[in-house]
Amino acid sequence: MTSPTQVETDSLKTQLERIDDHLRQDLPFVAKSLAVRFVAEHPSNIDGWIMLGRACVALREYDKALDAGEKATAIDSGHPAARLLFIEGLLRSGRNDEALDTTRSLEKDRQFDPVVMHEVGWAYSRMNKHADAVRCYERVRILQPINRPVVHNLAGAYIALGELEKAEAIFNDVLRKDAHEVDTYYNRATLRKQTRERNHIAEMEGVLAGVKPGENAEIVLCYALARELEDLGEWKRSFTYLKRGANAFRRMSPYRVEIDLTLMNEIRVQFDEAFFAQHPVGYPDESPIFVLGMPRSGTTLIDRILSSHSTVGSVGESDEFSHLIIRRTRPDGPQEGIDIRHIRKARNLDWDSAGREYCRAVRGLLPGYEHLLDKTPRNFLYVGLILAALPNAKIVHLRRQPVDSCYAIYKTLFRQGFPFSYDLRDTGNFYLGYRELMEHWRRVLPGRFLDVDYEDLVDHQEEVSRRMISFCGLEWEDACLSFEKNTSPSATASAAQVRRPIYKSSVALWRRYEQELQPLIRILREGGIQVD
Repeated sequence: MTSPTQVETDSLKTQLERIDDHLRQDLPFVAKSLAVRFVAEHPSNIDGWIMLGRACVALREYDKALDAGEKATAIDSGHPAARLLFIEGLLRSGRNDEALDTTRSLEKDRQFDPVVMHEVGWAYSRMNKHADAVRCYERVRILQPINRPVVHNLAGAYIALGELEKAEAIFNDVLRKDAHEVDTYYNRATLRKQTRERNHIAEMEGVLAGVKPGENAEIVLCYALARELEDLGEWKRSFTYLKRGANAFRRMSPYRVEIDLTLMNEIRVQFDEAFFAQHPVGYPDESPIFVLGMPRSGTTLIDRILSSHSTVGSVGESDEFSHLIIRRTRPDGPQEGIDIRHIRKARNLDWDSAGREYCRAVRGLLPGYEHLLDKTPRNFLYVGLILAALPNAKIVHLRRQPVDSCYAIYKTLFRQGFPFSYDLRDTGNFYLGYRELMEHWRRVLPGRFLDVDYEDLVDHQEEVSRRMISFCGLEWEDACLSFEKNTSPSATASAAQVRRPIYKSSVALWRRYEQELQPLIRILREGGIQVD
């Protein structure tokens, strides 16, 4: 006969399984509703709080996820799932110092648990602690040698640390075991310049021949082939594959560039001359440095130059400022990213408090430096907001010849990162919106940020580097001319390139594809941009 206690236990288990099933079916609203009811009836059940936290993360309600994590760890401070949920909530709340301490403690306590070590490694990667991530991933490889996801994450961490040969060896090993691990082909193609004697073109074309049109494998292989063929100077073949891959991705994407253009317009409306005439009082910290611009415009290069200075540490592409705006504006409903509701509410922020919160967040990622550099390219959207919150921040904006800039974006497989990049018309229209917004910031904030042209930096490296260092209020150091020796991690699409000295092969590269890029060129010209 089943005891009442056993019946109750089975009932709790069934309820938790229902919540988990809804999470697995991508129904977080239902899962959250069930979890809220469950923890109300069983507040001392740790699994209920963990399920509620998972549902809140799925809904991007990170403050509630943090609360659930705190409740769970209060019940059992050693429970690994509770601690991982707590770390997630801390990271999403900008409490990176606490997240790092908690992650280190969890690593120490669960170093022989491969599942937990994988999650700990991922947490380190998100905090730009790639050497720590490597340590965790390598431990998982010992405990679970066939764990494929950890192998890819390990290679990514090695790339961020500049250990490109180790990453390539990992990718080669993965493909020897399974030629259909298609994401590996593109990641491998980005690690070095391919040569006639040493490339993977025939190998990839053989795999592509067996792929059905529209599959993810077609997209990845086409981008990888375009990359390697461009290295070999086979311009026509390269662009043919690039266009095929981009078109395949774009057909599956619901993206509409008009949404981004509407957001940029709303930013101009809300943060206009009248707003800055009111002199919002921000946090007067002089430590933040921002490097921003269009993606693939050379922002990583500037990041490496400036962070070669002994007083400057780079937190990479942290997204901490946009996360701050989302946390402090909080429109109803789950959030994919910033939209016009956030921007309208942001106008009335407590700017001093916002600036303090940002500084705490980035210092938690990289303590011990006098200046911290954030090189999130898309921060060009928030120049005015940054200077409202941090009036003494230094902002360096990198510009690049418009067609070169757009082509560099178009040929990069960002996956979901920059959805405008898979159609030349979308890319051109987004560029026009970016250009108009930067003109707005120059008009309402004259002299508050430094414009740098990529081509000028390539031609006059020392002169432009000295200008940037001076603008940031720093004393010159010769190490800034040898940025390729900078050992700090870089987890961007340019991670391999920045390990080399400045090169000029990317300048005016668009002319190799002038005919193929005509849809883009027409849009730029119609927008008033002189292309030639």
